[in-house]
Amino acid sequence: MESINHEALALDDHEKDLIREYGIVVHYPKGQILFAEGDTADRIYLIEEGFVKIYRITPDGRKVTVGSMRTSGQLMGLAETLYHGERTCFAGAINDVTVVVVRKARFEELLVNHPSIAIKVATTLGVRMREAEAIIQEMVCFQVPGRLAMLLLKMTERAGVETKTGTKIGFRLTHEEIACMIGTSRQTVTSLLNIFRQENSIAIEEKEVYILDPDKLSKWIV
Repeated sequence: MESINHEALALDDHEKDLIREYGIVVHYPKGQILFAEGDTADRIYLIEEGFVKIYRITPDGRKVTVGSMRTSGQLMGLAETLYHGERTCFAGAINDVTVVVVRKARFEELLVNHPSIAIKVATTLGVRMREAEAIIQEMVCFQVPGRLAMLLLKMTERAGVETKTGTKIGFRLTHEEIACMIGTSRQTVTSLLNIFRQENSIAIEEKEVYILDPDKLSKWIV
């Protein structure tokens, strides 16, 4: 399993302050779509708070996640905006989300005036290209239990909260949403989560998922 350096995608406080000067703050409630397939890509987003999923809808109506979650401190909507194309994916708020929205012309002005931001954008695009390659590899090489175990471990790394019970994943996903992320059915996700719970690698309390034994989960990734 290749390790993707998500820390490289996060902006520091100075970089975020620069972007705030060029944009406006917008709040999206849980479940709201930030942008949709076919929209004109004329703005970028700096996530201030919350988690956003990137997905496509198949011809038969299924949602398929095509990238990792975007989290606070990260930029979103970059590639299509830079060449002013149409959005090819949807971006949906997993929980309540706050973003800074910067229009394309203002963003280009920002990049010219602050080369450090341009370097961060290039780094972000490079890391996400490697991430897309890693997702394809995971889909080809790992069975569904391994993909689910890997997803749980990734979510723990990015949004884990230490508790007395274990490491709690800091946001809730439905079984349907998880299924979209790993390319399987909701029923399969439910069955596998029960297996993980029975072996005491995870616990589920009031729909919150806790990672109890990361080593046990890792053994499924084969």
